[in-house]
Amino acid sequence: MTRDLVLHDWVVAGIALASGCVAGLVLRALMKWLGKHASRTKWSGDDIIVDALRTIVPWAAVIAGAAVAASALPLTARMGGLVDQSLTAVLIVIATLSAARVVAGLVQSVAASRTGVAASATIFVNITRIVVLAMGVLVALETLGVSIAPLVTALGVGGLAVALALQDTLANLFAGVHILASKTVQPGDYIRLTSGEEGYVVDINWRNSVVRNLSNNLVIIPNGRLARTNMTNYSQPEQKLSILVQVGVGYDSDLEHVEKVTLDVVDSVMADISGGVPDHEAAVRFHTFADSRINFTVILGVGEFSDQYRIKHEFIKRLHQRYRTEGISIPAPTRTVTLQQDGPDAPSSLPPVPHQWDASSEALADRR
Repeated sequence: MTRDLVLHDWVVAGIALASGCVAGLVLRALMKWLGKHASRTKWSGDDIIVDALRTIVPWAAVIAGAAVAASALPLTARMGGLVDQSLTAVLIVIATLSAARVVAGLVQSVAASRTGVAASATIFVNITRIVVLAMGVLVALETLGVSIAPLVTALGVGGLAVALALQDTLANLFAGVHILASKTVQPGDYIRLTSGEEGYVVDINWRNSVVRNLSNNLVIIPNGRLARTNMTNYSQPEQKLSILVQVGVGYDSDLEHVEKVTLDVVDSVMADISGGVPDHEAAVRFHTFADSRINFTVILGVGEFSDQYRIKHEFIKRLHQRYRTEGISIPAPTRTVTLQQDGPDAPSSLPPVPHQWDASSEALADRR
């Protein structure tokens, strides 16, 4: 101290510190008010920024009040410098945490807007947060007078040892970055692997990709395996897709009438059922003269992969009802089998006995 403390010093320091605390409370209330207005906008970035400012601004006011209070006290040059450095380091740490939250939130918002879903690719979010925090810690240490050059050198040598020990983890990390950067798979896509796993991609983090199948269970797939395997992405290049339904009618049917009725049913399903594509151009393609019927394929459009089950369900119901109304038959497969009786006791004049096998009931009917 350059002189002894007096009551006046304590009063001025107390007023300065109290003023900083009051200013912090006022600013926090102001940030809360701004947050309500930001939530009404369409852009989610302002919500993230205001949420981060709600932390840093009040603390900055409190630290400023503490700095003024320290300057009012008769501290020595060394003690005053140490207090200033400490308060500055604390402010840098708080600003770093807020900046990491803002940047990570913006990255997550951009990722969600690019993929069109609410899920996030947390691998980019985590990498961004770690980079910002590391830079903030280094700046805070430099402010406190700690030389960061030896620390950076030690981190470089230690990082090499860690990289050798965590080869699989780093391989999955870079595989996840490659998957997202190449845009072959994005959160929200429906994929199917050659090994059989399929579902919606929920998240791609630093080690695993999380896939939610249609039974609402999560499948965890290492990023390295996902990058190496063959897969089908049903959401690329667009979510709309065509599905095929196989149908057959009897040989005595009027195929022109069958095609017209089937197209009418397709149009009604596309227009009425959720998940259908109203502007889809329906198509019927006859392709096979089968044993007991003429087979054809009906092509329908669906909005995304999981809609096909609802569309197929409703289409088959309506098509069956409409065929019954129009008198169009859908015959069951049948096959005629002829049995020849051989042997010394068999009458020579006994004619072949025809039998018909009904494939729908798997029963052998004797027709003599």
